Order: sequence, then structure tokens, then C-alpha cells
Amino acid sequence: MFLVSTRQMLIDAQKNNYAVPAFNIHNLETIQTVIDAANEMKSPVILAATPGTVKFAGSEYLKEIIRIGAKLSNVPVAFHLDHHEKFDEIKASIDLGCKSVMIDASKHSFNDNIKLVREVVDYAHRYDVTVEAELGKLVGQEDDLIVREGASELTDPAMAREFVQKTGIDSLAVAIGTAHGLYKSEPKLDYDRLSEIRKVVDVPLVLHGASGVPKQSVKKCIELGICKVNIATELKIPYANAIKEYFIENPDANDPRKYFIPAKEAMKKIVIDKILMCQSNNRG
Repeated sequence: MFLVSTRQMLIDAQKNNYAVPAFNIHNLETIQTVIDAANEMKSPVILAATPGTVKFAGSEYLKEIIRIGAKLSNVPVAFHLDHHEKFDEIKASIDLGCKSVMIDASKHSFNDNIKLVREVVDYAHRYDVTVEAELGKLVGQEDDLIVREGASELTDPAMAREFVQKTGIDSLAVAIGTAHGLYKSEPKLDYDRLSEIRKVVDVPLVLHGASGVPKQSVKKCIELGICKVNIATELKIPYANAIKEYFIENPDANDPRKYFIPAKEAMKKIVIDKILMCQSNNRG
């Protein structure tokens, strides 16, 4: 298949009450792992790259690796920019052929958030590129974006309605109690708030910070209208641990063709588990 935007993916998920998983990737091996698992499970999939990942791997490398992966795949694959804050960086990726972007201006005031997002939407929609934005703030760290305890802001339903109307975005990331990174205790999600947002917002809703959230909690969020679920930290930990364990057992090893194998296998198990959690299997 070809690389696609997230538009039809999320509209179908919204219509049929499931969510499309968005997995943060970093290199060839993590891209291969996610696409292999998606094909095995017959699930549409979103491969998300933060600014740090784009800087590390290079946008052209990422786009071409994912493009080849999509070409060899039997399921819809989208390349998505995650938590990008600068218009010029987003524009450059759109010009390279990226079909799905997130502009995160949530640290700004409500009006400035709208202004920055609208600028991206106006450019992106010329090229049939979908735009995700965030209203509210999640505690934790995503790349260099840090929101400390006490600075979080849950999404206000009335403001969400106005935000969607004035920006023209294709999907909205909401803050309902999740956080980026690992949780010290089980998060308390505001399901009533999510229900109210769903009543007044017609675009697909996105759940960030899903790593470590109990499966039943995520499934309830999907029942209440979440159409895209972001997974990042929960993939990196087993991937890294498998490499560490390999070197403990093989201290003289030096061949990446060997030590990446258990890392990819450990990560693939989590990808499959999250696909099942999102109920996106057999939807591709």
C-alpha cells in the first residue's frame, strides 16, 4: 500500500467504535517491528515521530523507510509528526510528503494556540494533510516538552468546541488525566469530561500518554469516543531491556544484526498487545 493520511483511518475508527494505535518509532528496526506486527494483526497503524526522532534519524530517511514499509504492507500505514511545535519544521515535512501532522501549541494561551494551529491547518489542507492539535496540558515529558506537576490543564468541553470550530483541525488531543512517561500510581481518568467533549466535538478524539494506563481504562475511553491512542514509553522499555539482557548474557557481542533481534521481538509483543487493546485488529 501507499503512505496515507490519518483522515479515513480515524473516521472509520470513530464510526465503528475502535481506535487506531499510534506507535512512536525511532529507526529502521522500530519501524519494521511496528509494521510487521500491524500486518500480522491486520491492523491500520500510525507511525509517529517526535521532533527528537526527526532530528536523530532525519526526516528524509524516516519518510523513505516508512514509505517502503507501507509499500510492502497489506494494511494502511500513516507517517505522523507527533508534538511538533514549529511551523517551519512541519512545513518542511509536509513538503517531503508527510500526510499527517500534530501542531502542539498547548503551552500557549487559548487564542495564541488557535492562531498557531490555524496557520498549520491552512497550509496542510492545501496538500490533503491531516492536522491534530492539543487543548489542555498533560503532565510529564515528551522529548524536550516538559509539563510539571501542578501545571497540567484538563480540556474544557466548551473551549474544545470553540477550538475545533476556529482552527478547522481534523482531530483533537484531549487532556483527561493521562500523562507522558511512566505513572507513579494508576491514573484517574475523567470519563465524564471525555463524554462531554464527545457531545460537543465532532472530529476524532486522541488519547496521549496511554503507556501504562490499564487496558480496561483505555477501552472505556474508546467506548466514550477516543479514536487514536498514542503509545511511546511502553515500547522503549522492553526494547532497551532486551538489548541490555543480551549484552549481559553475551558480554563480547558486537553484531547489531544479532542484538537487535531480541529487542524487536520484545517490542513486537507490546505492539500486538496494544493493537488488541485498541480493537483495531482485522480492521486493515
